[in-house]
Amino acid sequence: MELIATLASIAAPVVLVSAIGYLWGRRELPFDHDFVTRIVTLIGAPALVFVTLARSHFSPADLLRMGGASLLCLLVFAALGFAMLRLAGLSLRIYLPSLVFPNIGNMGLPLCLYAFGEHGLALAMIYFTIGNIGQFTVGPAMAMGRLTVGGVARTPFVYAALLALVCAQFGFVSPGWLTDTLTMIGNLTIPLMLLGLGVALAELTATNKARQFSIALARLALGLIGGLGVSWLFGLQGAERGVVIIESAMPAAVLNYLFARAHGADPDEVAGVVLLSTLLSYVSLPLIILLAK
Repeated sequence: MELIATLASIAAPVVLVSAIGYLWGRRELPFDHDFVTRIVTLIGAPALVFVTLARSHFSPADLLRMGGASLLCLLVFAALGFAMLRLAGLSLRIYLPSLVFPNIGNMGLPLCLYAFGEHGLALAMIYFTIGNIGQFTVGPAMAMGRLTVGGVARTPFVYAALLALVCAQFGFVSPGWLTDTLTMIGNLTIPLMLLGLGVALAELTATNKARQFSIALARLALGLIGGLGVSWLFGLQGAERGVVIIESAMPAAVLNYLFARAHGADPDEVAGVVLLSTLLSYVSLPLIILLAK
């Protein structure tokens, strides 16, 4: 019973806040996705990344280990996803991004925070940064057929992460008033991301449920197996191991749907994968957290 209560306490905030967003969306109450996305991307996430990583005091070896594990996870997802889709005769352009890029932001960050505290959130920020660099370069390339780095160049959290790591490594400490301000702004990020996830789910639909369910299940299975394998390969322990497993085992990222819609890669099909994988992940969260802990 104690184990069940612990797992529930970790998963409950993520499920409940996103459920509030879902109900908000179902009732068609006002929710400006563009405004929330800009607030999170341009202000909230950079502030959260900076404050969290600046306090982390990771050694270069820690950064290389966690960054290397995060990158290898994405490469494993890409290689196995490519092989699976080729064998199944399904479109790489439509389905591969959903297999490669999990929802490491909206769901992964809060889960790592509630499971492992501030240290877990700092570790998750490394995975988050690596994953988003990949998503903003390779993600659009998969959807439109050409590589671009412009998305990363216009993403402030990457610069915030680099600045925070420099400050942490050289012992630079920002003034108290600046840290408090950035902390206050950063604290907006996770609730807004979860609410936005819930509202987005309310707007998505699944049409070809059998195929979309198969891809959704493959995303979760591939992520969990890949996260376990990479954490074992790198010899990760404790929070490092848990964060890699949790972030890897998240459902397909909503950004996959946005890129598919922007570049005509069958967005309705991708929407179904995002929706079903997220619903399945709510059911699998206790198992994921149990394996991660």
